[in-house]
Amino acid sequence: MKRLLLFVLLLVAFPPRARADEPLAVWHAYRGDEKTALEQVLAEFERREGVKVEALQVPHDAYAAKLTAAVPRGHGPHLFIDSHERIGDLVERGVVSPVPSELTPPGLFSESALAALASPAGLRGLPLALKCLALYVNEALVPVVPATLEGLGRLKLSPGVVPLAYEIRNMYFHAAVLHAFGGAQLGPDQSFGFRGEPGVRSLELVQRLIRDRVVPEEASGAVVGELFKTGKAATVISGPWFASDVGQSVKYRVVPLPTIEAAGAPMRPFLTVEAAALTPKGSGSPVTHRLLAFLAGEPGAEIRARVGRQVVALNRPPPGSDAFLAAFAAQAAVAVPMPSSPRMRTTWEPAERALKKTLSGAVTPEAALTEAARRFDDVVRPPPARRSPNGALFLLGALSLGGALWLFTRLRQGELGPALRRSLPAYGWVAHAVIGVGALVILPIAVGAGTSLFAGPQGHMHYVGLANFGEILTARGGPLLSSGSFYLVLLITLLWTIANLTLHLGIGFALGLLLSRPSLAMKPVYRVLLIIPWAVPSYVTALAWKGMFSRQFGAVSALVEACGVEPFSWWARFSTAFAANLSTNVWLGFPFMMVVTLGALTSVPKEVLEAAEVDGATRWQRLWRVTVPMVLPTMLPAVLLGAIWTFNQFNVVFLVSGGEPDGTTDILVSEAYRWAFTRQAQYGYAAAYAVLIFLLLFVSSRLMSLASREKAAA
Repeated sequence: MKRLLLFVLLLVAFPPRARADEPLAVWHAYRGDEKTALEQVLAEFERREGVKVEALQVPHDAYAAKLTAAVPRGHGPHLFIDSHERIGDLVERGVVSPVPSELTPPGLFSESALAALASPAGLRGLPLALKCLALYVNEALVPVVPATLEGLGRLKLSPGVVPLAYEIRNMYFHAAVLHAFGGAQLGPDQSFGFRGEPGVRSLELVQRLIRDRVVPEEASGAVVGELFKTGKAATVISGPWFASDVGQSVKYRVVPLPTIEAAGAPMRPFLTVEAAALTPKGSGSPVTHRLLAFLAGEPGAEIRARVGRQVVALNRPPPGSDAFLAAFAAQAAVAVPMPSSPRMRTTWEPAERALKKTLSGAVTPEAALTEAARRFDDVVRPPPARRSPNGALFLLGALSLGGALWLFTRLRQGELGPALRRSLPAYGWVAHAVIGVGALVILPIAVGAGTSLFAGPQGHMHYVGLANFGEILTARGGPLLSSGSFYLVLLITLLWTIANLTLHLGIGFALGLLLSRPSLAMKPVYRVLLIIPWAVPSYVTALAWKGMFSRQFGAVSALVEACGVEPFSWWARFSTAFAANLSTNVWLGFPFMMVVTLGALTSVPKEVLEAAEVDGATRWQRLWRVTVPMVLPTMLPAVLLGAIWTFNQFNVVFLVSGGEPDGTTDILVSEAYRWAFTRQAQYGYAAAYAVLIFLLLFVSSRLMSLASREKAAA
């Protein structure tokens, strides 16, 4: 034991250092040809330098979270690749180190790319590639490309072929239209820029495009690709990544985006500069500096342009660049660099909600943009003022002292000591379970509860006491039932839980009764088929159902049209969006209740049912007077578990409706997610939401348990 303690102390005092032969770690989120190109660049560097390099592909959605979790603790990569607008936020979190000036010789890189990565402390990375949107043209359908957007709408095409397709409800794509009218998503003074005449005119133009059937209304990225590959879309607005999806299925060419006649200016998409950045772990390594220079310089650029088809960020493009790269390079020259301010990330949610509300016809463009600006201002307002933690520390100390005195009293009375000694063997058997539950359940709950007492950006949080709870419970100073308030979201969550639980239980119980009938043929086949919705991963089912509710391309909308009803947008109204979420979750949830019902019915003695039948009880009387009371004790725990699951059913709400329209179908857990990951990473505020959710579930589950015990005792 002493040797083990000494070893631990030595590890703390002298932590192990990285080995001299430790391979260089590079993180990226590339796929397809870009990933292949990066691997070839790293292999060539290994051959020249004789240094081992390990590349790790990280999913894009989890990229920033993994970097911020690993790098500040001395782990993670020596070098990583990311877009410039996210690097600005990573600098504040201590993930990025400045690039030495000797790695940027004059005239090597594009000035616009360097400007996007510049900061007062120096360059935050070396530019690798320029990415923006451009126009893909099906040459068989459009031999001569019109110069204007309105000209695309006047193309003479076959029935069923749309002139233009793009993700019209995605703010990243709409920004190209907004910039043509002179607007901006984030103003020069860091205020919300998607407002005023430019914003209104851009929305009115897109409304006309939908009304004139120039563009499909609810096309996702997958639908846009399918339309173009099958010849159902003459042109498509997308980025260089779209080429790998299209492949050789269509003969196409790429040209810069057209001019908008109503604006008198060309469409100007956002420009994203993909850069390679140093972490503190790699900033002091000369070999990492050489890898960075090789990756961004001419040797690496030639491979990335040829194999990955990237528009490299050099002033001198590699020789042999094709027309595809030339078109994107021309578009990048007039694109608008995306602001790298942390506030830029906060603009996406309110701007996209305003876009979707307007296109669905729910409100006017002016009203939607005014509401979006109000939401942006609400999110970026300063956090609660710093407070002294002395009161909380005094309370914690008093509770600890009271607990110690209670233990001391019990020990002096001679009650606790003998009981502990008798229980030591039992404690040994459950110690591993206690440690596991403590580390995986108790500790995260305690950390989350502690985080709820702090506010501010990650790395600069300060103690605010119960201020986060105060803001939540007072609806941030607005009306208690205003859009997005805790109380309105709680009512929606309760409605969601009750509706789902009722349908889960009703359908599951009915199917369980049906499958328990001895006379039913092919019962094993039916059981397997009915359990499939529960077996398939919920996110796969949610995405499939979302596609089925598409207004123009969904199976549900096709059935509605076949019944003589004009197809409509399921996400334009609360009732239809809620119904779409409900349908999806009922499909996912009824098999669980069916399986529980089948198990519970096996505990009902046949003799009791036969005796009831002999006494003259009808089938319904036997069901409600005999079967239901006998299976109820078995069903109650399943009902409680189903209620907890449904209360926190994040996947369906987030993936199917996404909170539309205007966040009215969000539930508490999805609202907490937005505060944590889309609204300036306000982890303290999100943690306060999580604590309130925990308390609601804890109290309600205890009340249900007590009620069931009292009923059983009676």
